[in-house]
Amino acid sequence: MSPRSVPGALLACLLLLIGGCAAQGSDTGTGPTAATTTSVTATAVGETQLPAEARATLKLIDAGGPFPYAKDGAVFGNFEGLLPGRKRGYYHEYTVRTPGERDRGARRMVTGEGGEYYYTDDHYGSFKAVLR
Repeated sequence: MSPRSVPGALLACLLLLIGGCAAQGSDTGTGPTAATTTSVTATAVGETQLPAEARATLKLIDAGGPFPYAKDGAVFGNFEGLLPGRKRGYYHEYTVRTPGERDRGARRMVTGEGGEYYYTDDHYGSFKAVLR
């Protein structure tokens, strides 16, 4: 390969990379991407299978509160990118009490404007879609 063809090869690789990203779907804020939908729906859990504290948090969410933690109801940014891509403010998070923890612990319930619920017990390291 001659030195003159290297920039052309780099451009070709870049175009392939961009094309691959576009094929997976862009985040327009209007719908889930295939990659994020698969990762969350592949691990779903029924509401009755959640820990008692998570079920209690769901009841508080359904009732509109009162919530025990000041940050309950705050916007969840989805910075990890594990949930379907949506506009900022679409998701909100709520603390799920962890027995024995002195602070908020690692468990959260995340809700979406479309009525979806997600549970994490490892502080956003993974999520399970909650089937209600």
